[in-house]
Amino acid sequence: MSKIDIVVTWVDGNDPVWRAEKAKYEKMIKGDSRDSRFRDWDNLRYWFRGVEKFAPWVNNVYFVTQGHLPSWLNLNHPKLKIIRHDDFIPNEFLPTFSCRPIEFNLHRIPGLSNRFVYFNDDMFLTAPTVPSDFFRKGLPCDTAVLNTIIVEGSGRDGEALPVGSMYTSNIFNTAVINRNFRKKDVIRQNWKKWFDPIYGAQMLRTFLLLPWPEFPGFMNPHLPYSYLKHTYEDIWMHESEILTYTCSHKFRDPTDVSSRLLNYWQVCRGNFMPRPFSIGKHFAVCCDNEKNKALFDAIRSQKYKVVCANDGFSGENYIPVKNALNAALHSILSEPSSYEKENSQ
Repeated sequence: MSKIDIVVTWVDGNDPVWRAEKAKYEKMIKGDSRDSRFRDWDNLRYWFRGVEKFAPWVNNVYFVTQGHLPSWLNLNHPKLKIIRHDDFIPNEFLPTFSCRPIEFNLHRIPGLSNRFVYFNDDMFLTAPTVPSDFFRKGLPCDTAVLNTIIVEGSGRDGEALPVGSMYTSNIFNTAVINRNFRKKDVIRQNWKKWFDPIYGAQMLRTFLLLPWPEFPGFMNPHLPYSYLKHTYEDIWMHESEILTYTCSHKFRDPTDVSSRLLNYWQVCRGNFMPRPFSIGKHFAVCCDNEKNKALFDAIRSQKYKVVCANDGFSGENYIPVKNALNAALHSILSEPSSYEKENSQ
């Protein structure tokens, strides 16, 4: 199989220079600028340890940052490539405090393999993986399961979200798909991939939503995303206007499309191989550690190959929750990796 790279994005929400820049734009521009989008959980070491321990097959790791770097990071690691935003994002979109201009331009990273896996920094490898978990027959592994769209209007702990931070992107993602693809043709041409038993009970959603003439929405496993650079080039060729519009926003905007559009596009093109949901699990981290117990247990038991610990709460227990999460990660990833400088503990 061809080489597979990993891309991970990271922001140091404690960097005073970055915070000053963000504050300057916050005064002028509305958007989703909540601290939970940027705060540092002090567990990036465990992300790198997980990659080294559980994905030794990776070709290169592209570490994407606005410019700041962890003091402990071994910059001389042969597989590590440091990429700044201005190395690949068009200047017209910089500076950015939204993940979307970053994610929609990853294909422009110099030297990046045509096949790569994109991680958020809250997606941790917690058990051994093989390349076929992410690519098979040269195609990205993904899920083709229909779903209805729910617009979330409240946060993890029940507080109402301001209009500028409501999760509406999947509506616009689906609209873009429906103006480029006919649902009937897409499913007929790749019906074996849409009705693969590997999806388990979730496939029932697709059966129930078949009568709808257009795509009503898609299932969204919030786990590492396998991409082809060709997909980016294809979608930029067909939908440059909406991508440019989204990338022009300094903060997440409720009228944006999101990078999930790339997954939907690959699926509708038939450029994917079915993957089971059981490879990983997404957990919404909340302010109550009792409610977070399932997340901590999943990490310690290594039940899944990938665990996403998604931040989004605004409660006051950030430090206790962070400590408990990192203790769970340390229980399986206590050994320093070669991505860390010696004596950097």
